[in-house]
Amino acid sequence: MIDVPLSVLDLAPVAAGAGAGEALRHTTELARRTEELGYHRFWVAEHHNMPAIASSAPAVLIAHLAAATSTIRLGSGGVMLPNHAPLVVAEQFGTLEALHPGRIDLGIGRAPGTDQMTALALRRTMEGLSAEGFPRELADLMNYFTGERPGPIMATPGRGEQPAIWLLGSSGFSAQLAGLLGLPFSFAHHFSPANTLPALTLYRQHFRPSRFLAEPYAMVAVHAVCAETDERARWLVGPAELSFLRLRMGRPEALATPDEAAAYPYTELEREFVAHWREGQALGSPETVRRELAELLARTGADELMLTAPVYDVADRVRSYELIAEKVAGGLRR
Repeated sequence: MIDVPLSVLDLAPVAAGAGAGEALRHTTELARRTEELGYHRFWVAEHHNMPAIASSAPAVLIAHLAAATSTIRLGSGGVMLPNHAPLVVAEQFGTLEALHPGRIDLGIGRAPGTDQMTALALRRTMEGLSAEGFPRELADLMNYFTGERPGPIMATPGRGEQPAIWLLGSSGFSAQLAGLLGLPFSFAHHFSPANTLPALTLYRQHFRPSRFLAEPYAMVAVHAVCAETDERARWLVGPAELSFLRLRMGRPEALATPDEAAAYPYTELEREFVAHWREGQALGSPETVRRELAELLARTGADELMLTAPVYDVADRVRSYELIAEKVAGGLRR
């Protein structure tokens, strides 16, 4: 059985023919159910200008989810810092921590989570949109929480209400920075599997003990869709495969139904792209998912796994997490 903590990453997927309100209600339903099952944390991710994703405002959504739950940790996977002034992020997450002490995670990402035109619309200036400014802005953000470098501006809420801060990454840059700062690190294996092992190695090599951690703590995010059979799981994941393909083609759309995805006329090159997307993920029956997650843990030495199930129907999404809890993680309620 999988015995590390299991957590959930949800993007509030917008199904074709539905709207953002329904997607957000389904995410709330999923948060409640995964809390009941015993999942450790529930994160939502910032994306913009994507018709299939409704989690564009993580702080607002986390506030709603925190009010709808009582024990599960809630957080961002992540807030994309280049899009925002550090003071705003400190005030938003300081407010969340003040309202729900000990339950809030602030996962910080370096990418914009969107295209450059949308990133410019968010930031309203080119300044801060390059990766070079990220360490300075991260330092500014952390200082708003700690006040270690006194200045004329105080984040209220924020000062003294620091959530758990994580760095997120899909390459080596944030891995090294997380290690040097002694922060927990979450790697996006679900869309960058080729970089997982090199990034985790860099994180552990560069880790320095800090007031946050005495030793490295790495979480790996992975697509995990579980159903009664491998065939049904592959059918359920079809809309996510098609959505990712359309996104990479510059034509993002709402999540198709499984039947629509199965009927899509893939070219040979597109089939190869989708097959590559599946590599290293956990998609199948409970036996298959258990084996693939165990193999991922053996390769990475991860301290925690974060599962994401981009499934069209919320009932199937909930059932996937139920099956993993019951048949992959030994009941999970810990």
